[in-house]
Amino acid sequence: MELNSVVESLENQSILVTGATGYIAKLFVEKLLRVQPNPKQLFLLLRAPNSASAAQRFNNEVSGGEVFRVLRAKHGLKYDTFISEKVTPIAGDISLQNLGINDATLINNIRKDVDFVANFAASTKFDERYDDAILTNTMGAKHVVEFSKKCEKLKLFLHISTAYVWGEKAGLILENPLRMGETLNGTKSPELDIEVEMKLVLGRLNELKANQVSPKEEMIAMKEFGLERARLFGWPNTYVFTKAMGEMIIGESKEHDHKVVILRPPIVSSTLKEPFPGWMEGVRTIDSVILACGKGKLRCFPVNPQTVVDIPGDMVVNAAIVAMVGHGNQPSNENVRSIYHPGSSARAPLLCAKLPHYAYNYFYKNPMKSPPSKGETSGKPIKIPYLFIFPTMTSFSFFFYVTCVFPVKVLLLLNTLVFFDYFHDICSNAERKIKFIQRMIELYTPYALFKGIFDDSNTERLRMEVRLNEAEANTFYFDPKCINWEDYFMNVHIPGLVKYVFK
Repeated sequence: MELNSVVESLENQSILVTGATGYIAKLFVEKLLRVQPNPKQLFLLLRAPNSASAAQRFNNEVSGGEVFRVLRAKHGLKYDTFISEKVTPIAGDISLQNLGINDATLINNIRKDVDFVANFAASTKFDERYDDAILTNTMGAKHVVEFSKKCEKLKLFLHISTAYVWGEKAGLILENPLRMGETLNGTKSPELDIEVEMKLVLGRLNELKANQVSPKEEMIAMKEFGLERARLFGWPNTYVFTKAMGEMIIGESKEHDHKVVILRPPIVSSTLKEPFPGWMEGVRTIDSVILACGKGKLRCFPVNPQTVVDIPGDMVVNAAIVAMVGHGNQPSNENVRSIYHPGSSARAPLLCAKLPHYAYNYFYKNPMKSPPSKGETSGKPIKIPYLFIFPTMTSFSFFFYVTCVFPVKVLLLLNTLVFFDYFHDICSNAERKIKFIQRMIELYTPYALFKGIFDDSNTERLRMEVRLNEAEANTFYFDPKCINWEDYFMNVHIPGLVKYVFK
């Protein structure tokens, strides 16, 4: 693939972006507007009932947010005018046909004008309700790709997925597509049929409504149903299962001249450099573990020391823009299905074994504070234990039982024998901590014990094209070899995480 100037190629281009209030999408929009001030139009699809609500949500959650502060400073008093001229917020919902856009004239205008469609919309909770996850991650992908095929001058459809669509696969994971109906545990599971899954979702919802369960009971039941279906076919959670099905649908949308790029980032962390270091939104997988360490709630965790975990958000966005423009500039008769792993595991890995060291050193020097007791103006610094890691679930389970579960069982027994409920508060606090740790383990162990390496051969070829132009390479950096992981975690990511949680 021959890559022309990325910045110049973005001039006078119209781009439809879904999921515009998400973390990666905000970075994507901000970067586009910062490096290329003359796009034709950015159409941002936001989940909202009407255009006024979409505009309000855009102002509150996107353009008015901290991540746009560099762009805001760049344009000064003209910022609002610049945004209003270049960005059109649109009320919609990708779980619906035509992306939930009700204005037929607007639909026609978008289809006539759009050069690129970038689908960032996703439900990312590991234990999301199955109905919500499949509507957004699976049917949403179907609706967006169908909409893109009706755009008259479309150059490319960009879809943001996840590297973990291959579940807990070990070894080298290639930048290959998933086949329709493919499962991850072979003959152990029945055939995967997306239409059947949709019918099962509707059936379960109707069953719950017929039983007149409470909203909370319905939510719990649908979360459990999603995990049950995901694990039946070999995926560890509802999120990656429904994202995998979304990729399958996109892979089936084979039409002449319809170019598709699928970007599969691994776990995404705070920004390395742009628009400024350490920006983040949302507490992600490794962040929950880091925060639990800082609060003194976590003494041990099952972790494969060789597991690779990370890539900063700005590097993901740079890879997305370069791939989108690079393939979009190829001859129109070239039918492209390209997949990229913009991660660090193949060339500049951060091993999980180092994370406890980084977390302990940071919070030892910069301790978090406990909630203030009655009469105190501020809490006391939290003394944190060093986090012990166990390379297998067997070794972890034994240690966890002996040091955490068994002592609580002894106290509960003593509580029963003495009849005074003397240890009630101690046991209640300990049980809460145990349940918290058990929940974290259930959700995050598939990633903490992950034994795969994400091949990035396609991504490296993309990097090689960018390196041919030094200015472009500096603008659209996504080579993980430039990351000093210790400096990044100690001086960028963990400070950014603490700032975000306690802002």
